[in-house]
Formats: sequence, structure tokens, C-alpha cells
Amino acid sequence: MSYVYILTAIVLWSALGVFIRFAGTSVPHLIFFPNVISLALMAFFLFRKRHREEIPAGKGLLPLLLLGPLSLANTFSFFYAYQNTSIANAVLTHYTAPVMVAFLALFFLKEKVAVRVALSVALATAGLWIMLGVSPARFWELLRAGDRDTAGILSGILSGFFYALLIITLRRLAPRFTPLVMTFFQNSIIALLLLPWVEVKGLFSPGLWALAVMGIAHSTIAPLLYFKGMQRVSANQAAILGYIEPVCAILLGFVFFGESIQHRVVAGGCMILFSGYMTIRAAVRQRHPAL
Repeated sequence: MSYVYILTAIVLWSALGVFIRFAGTSVPHLIFFPNVISLALMAFFLFRKRHREEIPAGKGLLPLLLLGPLSLANTFSFFYAYQNTSIANAVLTHYTAPVMVAFLALFFLKEKVAVRVALSVALATAGLWIMLGVSPARFWELLRAGDRDTAGILSGILSGFFYALLIITLRRLAPRFTPLVMTFFQNSIIALLLLPWVEVKGLFSPGLWALAVMGIAHSTIAPLLYFKGMQRVSANQAAILGYIEPVCAILLGFVFFGESIQHRVVAGGCMILFSGYMTIRAAVRQRHPAL
């Protein structure tokens, strides 16, 4: 069931691009207002005594303060990559995260890199390169150019690093705190950090409904499900499953905006989906050898 939680959250997050286009506002507003809407929803539950008692006191709060800055750094650097290089370059560099997670998890979580995990990462990475149609030679040429593309690519790699750190942190914290408490503190810190750059008038726009959907689905439901799943799913497995997000995003782009899907996209997407299947299948067999 933990994998269902994570996959559902990933599918919800893959739809972000659709609602970002409909919202039609600045990046700080895109992050800030959905977080505020989410906080208002969660505050309703935190008023109940049972949930209030789940909030740690004193120094117990300190680990939760990491989630907001890491999540915000991941999002901002990813958006900056989108603005300064191609979507393909931004996505490719962002999804270096599973490779980074494999090394970080070895040191911080003592998770061994199993052969199946290494194969799944390799297959998903190859699928992503094929799907986005970026030549390694061209990618290296852009990285060496020292222009706007270089800044975007480096920012994409940075976003992948923050994404990896976020996954490692979540894996450490998820068994200790409830998803509601983790989501509430993550969104609270993000909102506080963005407050100086936000204007209230930015809320009243034709795309207000899209911000509301993002607040409910992407800033509340998705992280609650993801944090719940991370209580039992390893960091490496969660990172590999994250590759499914760009596949779903491309499909949604086709459905809502008529964006074309080429044969390489289908081939690369199938490789990524198969790597996700391998990851889940291996975990199920590990827990239930008879299957």
C-alpha cells in the first residue's frame, strides 16, 4: 500500500504543469498561495486534540525545520532551470536525483545499493534520455558554453541535489512524525520564507481556481500521501518511482494542450514505467518471498 501512496502523489505532482499554466502568475505566488491554502486546511485538523498532541515540543521540532528550506530550494532551482534552458535539459538534470540518492542513502541511511536498484536507475535514466531526445554530446557542449543554458543546466543539477537531500531527510523523519505534522511544518516554513516577495493582489487573478486546486491537491493531498508512503518505502525505491512523474506530465500535456508525443517518448516512457515495475516487484518479493 505504501507504493500506492507514493505513486498517487507522483501522479498528482505530474499535473502541476497544467495548473501552473492556468494560474498565470509569478513563481513566488505559485508556491506561496497554494501553501497558505494548504495551511488553512490542515489547521482545521490540528485544532483537534488528537492531532495537536502529535506535534513535538521544544527541540523535537528542530528536524522538521529542514523540510521547508530543502523543498523550497528544490522547487526554486528547478523553476530557474526551466526559465534558462530547455525543458529537456531541466528535466534531465533534475532527475539525476536517484543517482545521488543511491550514494547518499549508502552513507546516511545505510541502504545498500542492490543490483536490482542499480539496474532500475540505469534503465530509467536511459529511458529519460531517449524520451527527451537530448544527445549526450550536445548536452556536454551546452554545459561547457558558459551562457544561459549553462546556468540552467547547473541549476537543474542543483535541484536534483536538493531533491535527493529531501528524499533522504524524509526517509529519516517519516517513521518519527505523522504526515500531517510534516506537511504542516514544511508548508509553514515555505510560506514564511516567501512572504517578503509576495503581494496579496497576486491572489486575485483569473487563475485563482488553479491556485486553489494546487493548494488542495499538490500542497496538501500529495505530500500527505508521499510522507505516508515514505514511512515504509526506501529512499532508493522512492527516487526511482519519481521517474514516473515526467512520463505522466507528458501524457497530461498531450491531453490538455495537444502537445505531440513522438515515438521516442513512447519508447523512453515504457522503459521508465518498466523500471518502476521492477522496483515495486523486487520490494514485494523481498517482503513476501513466496510470491
